[in-house]
Amino acid sequence: MDTNSPDITIVVPLLNEQDNIKPLYEQITKALDSKHDYEVIFIDDGSTDDSFDILTQLHNSDTKVKVVKFRRNFGQTAALSAGFDLAKGKIIVALDADLQNDPADIPKIIDKLNEGYDVVSGWRKVRHDHALTRLLPSLIANWLIARITGVKLHDFGCTLKAYRSDILSEINLYGEMHRFIPALASWSGAKITEIVVNHRPRTAGVAKYGLMRTFKVLLDLITVKFLGSYSTKPIYIFGGLGILSGIGATLSGAVVLYQKYISAQHLAMNRNPLLVLAAMLVTATIQLILMGLLAEMLVRTYHESQSRPTYVIKELLQ
Repeated sequence: MDTNSPDITIVVPLLNEQDNIKPLYEQITKALDSKHDYEVIFIDDGSTDDSFDILTQLHNSDTKVKVVKFRRNFGQTAALSAGFDLAKGKIIVALDADLQNDPADIPKIIDKLNEGYDVVSGWRKVRHDHALTRLLPSLIANWLIARITGVKLHDFGCTLKAYRSDILSEINLYGEMHRFIPALASWSGAKITEIVVNHRPRTAGVAKYGLMRTFKVLLDLITVKFLGSYSTKPIYIFGGLGILSGIGATLSGAVVLYQKYISAQHLAMNRNPLLVLAAMLVTATIQLILMGLLAEMLVRTYHESQSRPTYVIKELLQ
């Protein structure tokens, strides 16, 4: 870590937020200027309005402001990942640019992190969003994520979070995985908590998310669960499914034989749907087990080729 590095990095991804950038910058400055050594990294995720021009002006007038401009829209996960990669602070705070996250909460969330936590997540306990398109899907998604990942947070979708930089260095983000960072960090042994933060209604700009986001969350959740529980032992899930399929094939075949040779009311073999089911399940059993073996080979190749361990060390005394 550079000795001249700031203590805190604020990462702000944005897309077409020209009316919110200056007020957000002023509020961040008011919240942090007299209390913390910090930098602000704005990531322009392919804006088509005047967002980048405004960011350029801020950069020219304040050395604390860094700006990244993407060639096109890559999504919030990619924007956050770029900000995390460029961050120099030991503590990294992410928040949205739409002014719904309140920068006045940043000192509070940092103070909570300094109590010994690795990740502090904001909880928008009182939200100012449309009930049908935002609140209800969010409640369902948060409940599912908490149950499946085992990380008991109320609000995974809140961008306002504080992280220790060493925790983020262990996490690679793809797709739209940013909302799952607490779960990914938890599986690395991070200590996680949440605090209630202020959530404000949007006064300018247009919301970028709708109901379609819920389906993406469900698909990403399957990926996260697999990565968290089976990324180093994929044969367990594929082999387990193969065994279940094999049991189903055995039972179906047994019923077919019973109907053929014992039952008085048997079907002709070529007309019995259970025979077709048994054949399909046998095929599925073979495919799933072979898929598990291939996945095991790929996982071992991945870890060995990158010299990437299957563990995370927090501290080493030697």
